Amino acid sequence: MNPRRLTPLVLALVAAACGEKAATRGAATEVVAVRRGAVTTDPTATDWRDAPEFPAALIPQDMVEPRLLAPSTKEVRVKAISDGAKIAFRLEWADGTRDDVPGVSKFSDACAVQLPAKTEPDVPAPQMGEGGRPVEISYWRAFWQSTVDGREDTIQALYPNAAVDHYPFQAPPLKEGSPEQQAMAKRYAPAHALDNEMAGPRAKPVEDLVAEGPGTIHPGKPQTDGSGKRGEKSWAVVLARPVPQGLAPGGRAQVAFAVWDGGHEEGGARKMRTVWVPLLLEGGK
Repeated sequence: MNPRRLTPLVLALVAAACGEKAATRGAATEVVAVRRGAVTTDPTATDWRDAPEFPAALIPQDMVEPRLLAPSTKEVRVKAISDGAKIAFRLEWADGTRDDVPGVSKFSDACAVQLPAKTEPDVPAPQMGEGGRPVEISYWRAFWQSTVDGREDTIQALYPNAAVDHYPFQAPPLKEGSPEQQAMAKRYAPAHALDNEMAGPRAKPVEDLVAEGPGTIHPGKPQTDGSGKRGEKSWAVVLARPVPQGLAPGGRAQVAFAVWDGGHEEGGARKMRTVWVPLLLEGGK
């Protein structure tokens, strides 16, 4: 065989190898919050189109009880934008089932963004922080999103095929909104009666939490807005909050993400999560 005839093939292989290396070098290594004039909570907004995407690999939470041992969601694709004062994260992940109806033994699809309460070179443990070194968590649930989108918080709306004979608080003699009617309704809604913060309906589909390690989570200062959209077999959610303390334009921090698959009976500590991921807050233009 004439060696000269091999030259084009060799060149093609070399070019392909170089192209592969170039693609590897260009792979995302951090979440980059690109600068915008304002942040949006709409997952479908055009602001996200040219923002770099970071494919964050998810791992089971198998360190503390209740553990998740069987993996479910493989990754969450993350984009970020910032106006200098606020930062918004767009999370998108595959999910074959839509789990957004509450009920006994039902679990909600959900996601969360976690940031250290204070930006420092040495970050706290990614497993929800540690004593004296808290993390701030922005948490979204599909249960809440459906209510915000207009689904009523009633038995008839949640269970359209249910047959209800009679609820005392809906009795005709009780005038709607009267003290007597409200008192009767509380008997059938003990969570509301006790001012349980987890009871619905919600005015927005997100809440803020603070933790200093597993088992220490509690409500935080309300500061996050967000919204979620259901695709054919996926969720896209935006969580927008103030830029973390100590993080200036051009600076770096760490961020972590979590996803719950309701169809996989995930809730609370049973979740898929990431380790700390580098975060770059792009400077002003």
